[in-house]
Amino acid sequence: MAENRDRSYDAVVIGCGAAGMAAALAIHAGGRSVAIIDREDALGGILMQCIHNGFGVHEFGADLTGPEFAERLIDRVRDARIAVFRNTTVLDLSGAEDRRIVTAVGKEIGVAQFRCRAIVLAMGCRERNRGNIAIAGTRPSGIFTAGLAQRLMNLDGCLPGRRAVVIGSGDIGLIMARRLTLSGADVLGVVEILPYPSGLARNIAQCLTDFSIPLHLSHVVTRITGRDRVDGVDVTPLAGGTPDFAASFRLDCDTVLLSVGLVPENELSRKAGVPLCDETGGPIVDADLMTAVPGIFACGNVLHVHDLVDYVVEESRRCGEAVCRRLAGSRNPQFGLAPGTNVRSVTPNFYSPRQENTIYIRSLIVKPDAVVSLRIGDGEVKRRKLPRVQPSEMIKLNLRPEDFPELDPARENVMTAAIE
Repeated sequence: MAENRDRSYDAVVIGCGAAGMAAALAIHAGGRSVAIIDREDALGGILMQCIHNGFGVHEFGADLTGPEFAERLIDRVRDARIAVFRNTTVLDLSGAEDRRIVTAVGKEIGVAQFRCRAIVLAMGCRERNRGNIAIAGTRPSGIFTAGLAQRLMNLDGCLPGRRAVVIGSGDIGLIMARRLTLSGADVLGVVEILPYPSGLARNIAQCLTDFSIPLHLSHVVTRITGRDRVDGVDVTPLAGGTPDFAASFRLDCDTVLLSVGLVPENELSRKAGVPLCDETGGPIVDADLMTAVPGIFACGNVLHVHDLVDYVVEESRRCGEAVCRRLAGSRNPQFGLAPGTNVRSVTPNFYSPRQENTIYIRSLIVKPDAVVSLRIGDGEVKRRKLPRVQPSEMIKLNLRPEDFPELDPARENVMTAAIE
């Protein structure tokens, strides 16, 4: 759908990565007008710098690179003639229910206001940095987040360094360990504070084991040294959770990559008064992925950090469909959904027994032969056996209306997710 002159739309989507495009396409397919606003010049978000494969198996039935995955969504957005405002930054969200105003500034449009009935937050996530983990030492050059190093190599053609240490075993860090090795750099090791890896098992195998890169579990980097440029790090094992400095060793390197977790990009959400979930860092949302601020929805990594972009697209498509239902005046009853035993987080924060629900669960533990269950009071709604659960891999459960028992609308009917 082409841009209209008064910039009034049924919905405005903020962010043009996989989540934003999938949500906008679903809104458009529902017969509603929609615009996408993105601060970058190119569509596709972080996918454009992820040149490795492994994307699209669930969504497209093909093993794609990040840019290939993004291009398929970009082509659909263009074919639908959805209005996209690039190089445009959202400054403020205001207005009342069904009369929302998005204030933005862009290179081509200047300062402009978009009027809409619904807003979809799809800003993605950002990386935690050195300040978040408080590593002692000097402040030399050569310290990068893994995502920044990925951008430098894959988009700018710049090798960050020759001898690298990766702190944290998140998926981006694992992939960059392989990428650096393939580019001729030496990766001296990956240092992980936990007794188990933070990334997917397939990335441990394909990025570390296949290239004989050491993985130091239950270890921490206790100091970074160097004056103008990094010249080494001190690595210390943990004994019962306490650093054993007598067993510390040094790795001489010129580059340190930080892969220590992702944080939903929710500064704009806070400014709009959207309450956030302590466990995920993203907005608290109901079964329709609507936040506690009526008419503002959230999906993708701004809601909770996903393992796979395929799941981002799936969730964001459901978000777009929910936007269309709300615009049509449809609303089902909602009941609470909470984490229970051995569960770190559960998304969404509410469920509806009158519609299909997709529930994402993060485990707090590593456990083989685990059982995941959803319960309302003393009754079990869903039960699934899994060969293994671990915090790095998201668990997805689908619930249909026929799965639910008869509920008393006058009661809280909180459903709890637990792992045994």
